[in-house]
Amino acid sequence: MVSLTEQIKQKALEIGFHKVGIVRAEPLCEEGERLKEWLANDYHGEMRWMEREPEKRYDPRLIFPEARSMVVVALNYFTPHEHEETDAKGKVSRYAWGDDYHDVLKEKLRELLAFIKSIEETADGKICVDTAPVMDKAWAVRAGLGWIGKHSNVITKEYGSWIFIGEVLLNLELDYESKIINDYCGTCTMCLDACPTGAIVAPYIVDSNRCLSYATIESRAPDLPSETSENLNGWLYGCDICQDVCPWNRFEKPTEEARFEPRAGNVSADLEEILALSPEEYAARFRRSAMKRAKLGGLQRNARALKVKR
Repeated sequence: MVSLTEQIKQKALEIGFHKVGIVRAEPLCEEGERLKEWLANDYHGEMRWMEREPEKRYDPRLIFPEARSMVVVALNYFTPHEHEETDAKGKVSRYAWGDDYHDVLKEKLRELLAFIKSIEETADGKICVDTAPVMDKAWAVRAGLGWIGKHSNVITKEYGSWIFIGEVLLNLELDYESKIINDYCGTCTMCLDACPTGAIVAPYIVDSNRCLSYATIESRAPDLPSETSENLNGWLYGCDICQDVCPWNRFEKPTEEARFEPRAGNVSADLEEILALSPEEYAARFRRSAMKRAKLGGLQRNARALKVKR
């Protein structure tokens, strides 16, 4: 007879997730200490919400008190398209090319939770995608999905680092993973060497204040810092440099999830078009797109910085 744990894993793969692991829902002690140190160094910049109740980030039972287990999944989002290298356009981070990954993951996770409830009447759970205060990357490592690379992204042997992570907290006791994937970064420092602003201040540690992705997405400053604007390298929204140079991403595979295929103008966005957008046009164009995270003001600020630089 197939165990409940195996049924959950099989269903996760059937739904379209590419990797799945199950771990005990318990405090992340070491990871929590590292988070507190990272916050103390002010590496989170303007992301002040990360300071609020940090204990929730490393103890899932504070989010869902009944939690006993956590199902951790990874979804490959790689699509084999390339940026246009032209002064008239700005590059967009690969994760934002298609539909908003929050919507895609939540839909699949809801289906998984509904399945679990259908085969176990006592089951209850909570779905988490990165807007929830959960340390996704740490849980992915615990679940045996991959390891955290020196650029701080999770790397898998099968798909490189082009993955989204999600979780289902469950009130059920299940069978747990015992195998942790080794760190295979070795002596490689390609991501540190390639970062144009030196944001990877040490292996595995990113200072958001110096990161192009943070500056072009999360920062609400009216102007980009000079160190950022002078080193944009054509990036309008986000930055993939540390992942593009990672040797493990030679194992990238095109995803089967059609919703991650690029929307028109989302691989390389026309700068003049971005600058001309009205609030209504912006809302329509980026509806259900991760690019709405930067807000219209942020995108237009970034576009202006690119035009000045060029």
